[in-house]
Amino acid sequence: MLASIVQSSHDAIVTTDLDGVVLSWNPGAELLYGYPAGKMVGQPIDRIIPPDRRPDEAEILALVRIGGRMDRYRTSRLHADGTAITVSVLVSPLRDGTGTIIGMTTTARDISEREHAEARVQAVLDAAPDALLGVDDTGNVVLVNAEAERLFGHPRYDLTTMAVRRLLPDGLPPATTVLRIGGDSTPLGTEPVGDPGAGQSAPRWATLTARRSDGVRLPVEISCSALDTGDGIIVVAAVRDITDRLAAEAEQQALREEAEQRRIEARLQRVERLESLGQLAGGVAHDFNNLLAVILNYAAFIVEDAAGTPMAADAEQIARAARRGSDLTHQLLAFARREVIRPRPLDVSTVVTEVTQMLRRSIGEHIALTATTAPLPPVMADPGQLEQVLVNLAVNARDAMPSGGHLTIDTAVVDADQDHPAVLSGLEPGCYVRIRVSDTGTGMPRDVIAKAFDPFFTTKPSGQGTGLGLATVYGIVTQAGGTVQIYSEPGFGTTITILLPITDAAVPEDRPAPAPADLSGHGVTVLVVEDETALREVSERILRRGGYTVLTAADGREALQICATHEGPIDVLLTDVIMPGMLGKDIAESVTAARPGTRVLFMSGYAQPVLTTHGTLAADVHLLEKPFTGAELMQALHEQLHGPRGGDG
Repeated sequence: MLASIVQSSHDAIVTTDLDGVVLSWNPGAELLYGYPAGKMVGQPIDRIIPPDRRPDEAEILALVRIGGRMDRYRTSRLHADGTAITVSVLVSPLRDGTGTIIGMTTTARDISEREHAEARVQAVLDAAPDALLGVDDTGNVVLVNAEAERLFGHPRYDLTTMAVRRLLPDGLPPATTVLRIGGDSTPLGTEPVGDPGAGQSAPRWATLTARRSDGVRLPVEISCSALDTGDGIIVVAAVRDITDRLAAEAEQQALREEAEQRRIEARLQRVERLESLGQLAGGVAHDFNNLLAVILNYAAFIVEDAAGTPMAADAEQIARAARRGSDLTHQLLAFARREVIRPRPLDVSTVVTEVTQMLRRSIGEHIALTATTAPLPPVMADPGQLEQVLVNLAVNARDAMPSGGHLTIDTAVVDADQDHPAVLSGLEPGCYVRIRVSDTGTGMPRDVIAKAFDPFFTTKPSGQGTGLGLATVYGIVTQAGGTVQIYSEPGFGTTITILLPITDAAVPEDRPAPAPADLSGHGVTVLVVEDETALREVSERILRRGGYTVLTAADGREALQICATHEGPIDVLLTDVIMPGMLGKDIAESVTAARPGTRVLFMSGYAQPVLTTHGTLAADVHLLEKPFTGAELMQALHEQLHGPRGGDG
């Protein structure tokens, strides 16, 4: 029976005497070594032992002589064709019936294919970009790859004798998958396998810390899977060094913060530059409007007194030039956000439709104009100023398309969230009405866009533009609480996008214009306070011609003195807003305190001191903007005298 077992075994079972001569050779040996039994029995075993292994075999034989045995060990043997075979060998003493050792029995098994498979697996592991650690259920490392040697700084033979916590002080995150050799993957949810931190769910990649051989700690990402080997579970941890990535992310974040800081600084510089220009424009407009008012009204006197003469025609040219100068100063004030605005709830689509009808007649047949409007919530804006914005943008678009093109105006509602470009540029998040004006013109390069809102900046030839069109648009829109942005590409056209905040107020119904009123003063007393002598005199002349009784003062001190000493009534105080010594608002407060029945009409070319913080005119403040004509002055006084009471300053 024993002989039958030996003969049927797939292992190579060979017996030799103490001199190394073969005593028996089973079919397994014939198959493994390629020699038939007839050629090996009685022959020295050295025939199948490589020369470099013979000293080892001599030592094993010496061990067997004294009764020792060798558990399975790995060695090599020679095949009959001369090739080397890797085998796993078990050696034990061969005894006779009396128990005397007469030789040894060698049981060998071919493990060449297994070694090749292991080598292939190791090659795959070594090619992996991440460090791989195989950890058994006792927490010891039993498998590593080349990247693990590089990452941790330990040689492979040291790594495979270490506890994993020596390399990963934070331990392993839970494994999320079991990989079965020869089977399918089985999901395990968040149940950890072979890890001390059982019961805690973790992401696929956990950010932890690794410790190198030199004690340096590295930030790493770790992902674990469990490998079912059949003999137990091994947790395979993929460890990825993220030092460089974190450094790159930190550098990118620093660059983003630096870019954001530069963007904020550039925006602040631009705002400060425009604010400075606005202050300058406001100051210039105040004095300039005084001069224009004088020129305009004295020209009107000449036209009226010398009607039908060449002198009257000349004076009309003077008046026309003065009105053009007035338009320029109003544009300056609009840019500077010092313009008097009278906002009311507006339907933007209605304004766009009305302006579009006018533009079709004025921009030329070579421009194809398309307007697309949508139902919109109302916005709070000055209708005249919104019309001016649309006209200015349309004129700019027309000039950018000398050979013709398409001009498109459309409206929509936009919900500007935190990521909206306008919000990133400083606009408050919220719901806005969008007006978009696009053309297919020449477009603008980036350096021109950066200066497009600056007053007097223009790319047009001398005499063909003032450089106030977009500056005016900017001032009107920002004063209304909105924002304006430019997108342009040279050769592809320009798109101007305006966002205006919506309002809950309802759009009022249109009312028919009232019939012309009698503007005569009928002896009503007006106290005119104006520090500009020429303008004070021209105002007095207009009012006296209109039937008013006129008192004049050059400053606040003189006005208060007249108020205290004049025995008759003072029905209306007509005062400039900005004067040295005492502002018009302070004069009005003192006069109305002394004479409660006196009404107040302000006049100014720069009305900032009587405007609210939003740039609007208070409901109880009446203002006549300079430069004004005689008819406009008479109309304003009539409205103040016969309108609702207000103007106590």
